[in-house]
Amino acid sequence: MLRSLQESVDGDERELESSEEGAGPAEERRPERCSNTYYCLYGYSSSERGADSYDGSRSSATPETPSAEDFSLSLVDTNLPAEAETELRSFIAKRLIKGALFEGMGNVASVELSIPEYRVGCYYCLLQQEKPLETATMESNISPPEYVICFLGGSDKGLELYPFLKLELDKYVQGLKTNLDSEQSNLETCIKPYLRSWFEDAVCPIQRVVQLFQKKLTFLLHAALSYTPVEVKNSDERTKKDINRFLSAASLQGLIQEDTMTCLCIAMTEEQHKSVVIDCGGPQPQFHNAGSNKFCEDWMQAFLNGAEGGNPFLFWQILENFKLKAIQDTNNLKRFIRQAEMNHYALFKCYVFLKNCGSGDVLLKIVKVENAEMPEANNVITVLEEFMRETAIA
Repeated sequence: MLRSLQESVDGDERELESSEEGAGPAEERRPERCSNTYYCLYGYSSSERGADSYDGSRSSATPETPSAEDFSLSLVDTNLPAEAETELRSFIAKRLIKGALFEGMGNVASVELSIPEYRVGCYYCLLQQEKPLETATMESNISPPEYVICFLGGSDKGLELYPFLKLELDKYVQGLKTNLDSEQSNLETCIKPYLRSWFEDAVCPIQRVVQLFQKKLTFLLHAALSYTPVEVKNSDERTKKDINRFLSAASLQGLIQEDTMTCLCIAMTEEQHKSVVIDCGGPQPQFHNAGSNKFCEDWMQAFLNGAEGGNPFLFWQILENFKLKAIQDTNNLKRFIRQAEMNHYALFKCYVFLKNCGSGDVLLKIVKVENAEMPEANNVITVLEEFMRETAIA
């Protein structure tokens, strides 16, 4: 299995190095550059007057089309060079005309700008300032100010290659809502630092966790996969947030039924009566009450191999592949169990699968919770648990 994991990682790295239209000679390919990251914050306003567009040119579209609306983009803050900012503004304006921006839901695209990277991944999102409760009651007809937030980084394959990162950035921009105000009075103290640190805070946590734990990452992967509670001690605030972000991103939340996940969390807590404890007080973090299996060990190695390239985007791809493989194995086991309800040979297939998949301990717990009210499936699972216990003792 490890070989196939490494082939997957190598394939992702090759994709990053090749261009979108086809790769040129190897020496002409530019590696992923993550040192230069950019942001841009625009104030956005629109009206129904159907007058001029943001750059003063009158729209020729009919009133029925979205482009008939008049809107303006006013620059609040950016670290882009002036020429690149103008190009970005033009790109955002076209997206607004097409009605492609929705409040709180970001998009990811590749844009051409006059900066060294030339083509960069761009996340952009329309955000509406939160209206205070008293204002909302008194001035219900007045819309709160709106903004367009852009984050740019990586190569032309950077953010665009990893669309699941969009969800992380959606969460990140929501953190601006409480700090935005119409006068931008807290621009220097709150907004600028928050915008400047988007890459470190939203993209790099997974990379930092891999670098911190190295081979001990297998314990963290196992805790995430098995829904075991984790307690972090003697850690600085950023490290604690990074660990929690990793656990959240590595769990199967959203990929299996919510009630199943809740029951599994309760079952794991009751079974172990204690959390995995990570003590970050010494030179190296120490784990207590931690578990692991072959599946997590193999994926830990894939993360360490990916760390050699130093590309923080790649870790998100490996993490996503880890989750997808876990879900695939879970679904395969469910299928084998359904077959085993009527076929003894299929029961043997279940056993062989559990022995070879590397995560039989976790998968059995997941299917046991999901099939708690199904007697036939429960009988099969009970037999499988006995087989696995006997094998472990032997």
